[in-house]
Parts: sequence; C-alpha cells; structure tokens
Amino acid sequence: MKTRTFKLIFPVMIMAIMSLSGCALSQMIKASKDQGLTVEPNPLEVHADTVSFEMTAKLPTNLLKPKKVYTLNTYYRYGTQEVQLKSIEFRADDYTGNEQPTVTESFSFPYNDAMRRGNIEIQGVASNPKNGANKTSDRLAIAEGVITTSKLVEPSYAASYADHGYNDQEELIPTNVEFFFDQGRSVFKSSEKSSDRGERFAAFIAEKNVTRTVTITGTHSPEGKETFNSELSQERADAIEKWYREQMDKYDYQGMADEIRFILKPIVEDWTDLKAMLAKYNGISASEKSEWTRIINGTGSFEQKEKQLQKLSTYKKVFTDIYPQLRTAKTEVLTVKEKKSPEEIATLALAIARGSQSADALSVEELAYAAAKNPSLEEKKMILEAAAKKNDTWVIHNNLGAVHLELAKQTSGSTQRNHVSTALNHFNISNQKKANVEAQANMGMALAMQNNLWGAHDALTKAAGMNPGNTVRQNINGTKGYVEIKVGDYAAALSSLNGAGNTTANQFNKGLTQLLSKDFSRAQSTLEGVISSDRGFVKAHYAAAVAAARQDNENKVIQHLKNAIGADASMKEKAMNDLEFRAFTGTQAFMDLMK
Repeated sequence: MKTRTFKLIFPVMIMAIMSLSGCALSQMIKASKDQGLTVEPNPLEVHADTVSFEMTAKLPTNLLKPKKVYTLNTYYRYGTQEVQLKSIEFRADDYTGNEQPTVTESFSFPYNDAMRRGNIEIQGVASNPKNGANKTSDRLAIAEGVITTSKLVEPSYAASYADHGYNDQEELIPTNVEFFFDQGRSVFKSSEKSSDRGERFAAFIAEKNVTRTVTITGTHSPEGKETFNSELSQERADAIEKWYREQMDKYDYQGMADEIRFILKPIVEDWTDLKAMLAKYNGISASEKSEWTRIINGTGSFEQKEKQLQKLSTYKKVFTDIYPQLRTAKTEVLTVKEKKSPEEIATLALAIARGSQSADALSVEELAYAAAKNPSLEEKKMILEAAAKKNDTWVIHNNLGAVHLELAKQTSGSTQRNHVSTALNHFNISNQKKANVEAQANMGMALAMQNNLWGAHDALTKAAGMNPGNTVRQNINGTKGYVEIKVGDYAAALSSLNGAGNTTANQFNKGLTQLLSKDFSRAQSTLEGVISSDRGFVKAHYAAAVAAARQDNENKVIQHLKNAIGADASMKEKAMNDLEFRAFTGTQAFMDLMK
C-alpha cells in the first residue's frame, strides 16, 4: 500500500509544480502588455546598405519572476519574409527591489530593395529554464521601415586624361650666331661674312623661314679704345641688321620682311660677359682670377676699374685671349616651327588607326593630340590603340583606360564590366611605367564603378596625396564624395564635395549630404540651386521635396513633388510609398497630387 501511495502522490506533485510554473509564465506574458518599447530612428533608415537602430525596452517592475527568464525576440518583417534579429534576455536576479528592468540595445541588418516597406516586430517569451516550459506573447509591430533617401546618391565619375605632350601653339626656334669686330671698329668684315658662321647664316636666311624677331646684341670689350666710343655697341648691331636686310632683299623676301621685328640691344659698360669668360678661362691661376674679380666687383667707375686691371701682370694675356671675343654682335633669330595643321593631324590619325596610313606619318604625341581632340569615344579609342602599338607610354595607357571608363558610363551589364576591367588593366600598366596621379585617380573611379567602395576610397586618397592639378583634384573629390556617401561617412563626404568640380552630380550630392546630415535649410538651398541650373534633373526635385518635408513645409513638398512627377511619372508611386512624406499623406493637397 505504501508503494502505491507514493506512486500516486509523485505525479500529482509534478503537475502542481508545472501548474504553478505555468501560472507564473502566464502572469509574465500578461504583464508584458505594459512594457515600454521605443525605437530610434523611427521610421528606420538605411545608410551604407545597412539599417541600424536602437531599441529601448522598459519592463513593468512586476513582470520578472524568480528563476524565470523573459526574452524579447526581434524581427524585421517585410512582405512574406522576415529577418530574425538578436534577442534580449531579462532575469529577475539582475535587478534589485523596485528597480525597473531597462535595456537599450543596438541592432543592424543588411538592406536590400525588397525591404523598403516593413515593420520591426517584437515577441515576448516567458520561460522556465528548468523544465523548458514557456509562454509566448502575440507579435507587436513597434517601428516602420525603411527610409531610403541615402539611395538617391548620384554617381560621379570624371575620367582624368594625361597631357598628350603635343604643343599645338606656335613655337619659336632660336638660331644663334656671333660675329666679331676689330678693336674699336663697327665694320662688318668680309672675313666674317665668308666664314663658316657667315655662310651658314646666309644659307639660313635663304631658306626664308617664317621669322618673328631678329635680336642683335652689340657689345664691346672693356679697354679704353672700346669704351671711349659710347656708340660702338649700337653701331655693331646696326651693321648686322643692315647685312641681314641685304640678304632678305637678295632672296626676295618681299612682304615677309615687313613681318620681322628687329630688336637692337647695345650693351655698354657691362662686365657680365667678361666675368663669365674668366670663370671658364684656364690661362691664369685661380688666385690671379681672384685679383680680376676683386677689381671688377669693387668700387669705382667702369674706366677706373679698367685702369686698375691694366696694372695686373696677367692683363696682356687676358687682353689677347678674351677681349677679342667681347667685341661682338650676337644675333638670335626666332623662326616659327613648321607644323601640321590640326585638321591634317586628325585625318592622318584616323588613317593610321584604320591601317591605311603608316604610323610613321605622326609622332606618338601627335596621335595622342588627335585622340584628345576627337569627340567620338570609339575613334578616340582606335587612335590611342594605334599609338600604343607605336610606343606604349604611360600617357597612352592612362588615356586609353580613361576612354574605356567613359564608355563604361554609357553602357551597362557585362559590356560595362568589360570596359571597367580593361580600364583597370591600362591604369595598372600606366602606373607600372610611371607612377602618375591621373592613372591613380582613374583607378579609384574604376573601383567605385565595380562597387569596391573601400578599395576606391584608398586609391582616391592616395591620388589626392600626389599633388594633382586642379582639374584632377576636383575629379578625385567628386568621386571620393560619392563613395563616402555610399559608405555613410557624411562629414567626410561634405568635405570632399566642397572641393569637387561644380557639376550637377557633385552639387546634388552635396545637397543630399547636407540633408542626410540633418542640415535641412542648407540642403534645401543647395538642391534648389541645382534645380535652377538643371531643371530636368528629377532627383534634385525629389530630394528638395524631402528636405521640405523634414522642415514641415507642405507647400514646397507639393511644389517639388509636382515638378518631379511631371518630369518622371514613376516618381508618383515612389512618393506614395516613401515614409519621408508620411506626415502629408492625409492632406488634401498630397492626395490631389497622387490622384
């Protein structure tokens, strides 16, 4: 009988314990209806392809029971799908007296476009760890999602071309000759005219090169007979000009002579040439040269210094070896370098690219110049490919890669990916041949187009440190700002965009960054500036409507949405479902606009 009694009592005790446990769990679930749950931000927002938020849970002081656990399970539910987020556990032992159980927890989950509309849901679970019993509350939606304004960011890519190296401006080629005169005289001697110098110069004049200036510098040596005649330098220059004009008449320059400007520069009482010749002269010692230098650089007039020099033991030697070289007329003729016309270069470049003309017809620089001037990306690419076959310089590889970048901007899918991959290959080769800021900047842009955002940022930051020119620097900052918006670093993005080029994309991204940084007034001003310069830019109208909504300005919301929808009808559905405008969906003006 005792045994039977024991077996009967034991199940009854277990059932009683379980009944008491279940009662406690039910009480916990019932009390959970009074829990306080707040989410920040609400609605949820996506930044850098991630939705992040904080949830604060405040439980009633009577909810937790000894040796029981209360768990808050969190979900993001969208459509028929959901993402389970981390759970928060509460235990009575963690709190004392009448302390209110409170926890603030951070959550995040990766975003995709299907998640644009959904809710944060929580579900409470009261459980007994000893026997596994539990009670579950109904799910409760506590926050909406997702605001996607950060996704409005506009790509900003500007290919940087290296200088082609060809000078298409007029270039002047100097031709120099020096004629010598007898001491104290300005007669242009026959021996000078018939010398090798004279004959070569006469032959040069006979070629009738297009000439801009003839500069004749007449000089004298510093001895008395030379300095006594203050007109000697001028007369020597005049003598050369007279002979030059005779040669032009001889070779029938006619009107060409009128286009030539003669510049006569008489040099009087100047020690410069003597000091230069003394420095190179080996006929006297260094200490003897010092005696000359001391007198020349000392005090006194030109004549006084000359008299002091005449007392030096080395004067006669220097007079014999150097002074005759100072009695000259130095002539420099600047003639125009002969070049092909831009039209001729363009025609030859295309012929070379198509294989109907020898590559020898143009230099690599001329080919690069023709490519730079050609508005067709396909023809530009063909010309640069021909240039690469002739001489694959770092410039050619960078510029060829830049063309592929521009072609990538005009395409999509596999074609775009192939252009970007080819561009990166050229930029790597360009950098291997010579580290250069253009290829480094372009590499950052190509990586951004591949959505390799941090790789792009590293490449662009390196390029920014390579002392780029103004245009390249602006290109770097524009793309860098775009990347920084994509990764959610709005302070850095604003700094970059302040130094970017004044393009529609860059100005729009600046306004968007101000909006995302909660600087709504400045954002409104910047975006309306974009609209005034490009009224067809739909994103600017839409983002300006968002900025107005953040400032509770219904008139501007309706105005900008009307313009956006007028330019692109798909904006109506976007606005209807955009939580940015949740405060206005019930107003008559908004409903009229959405009809």
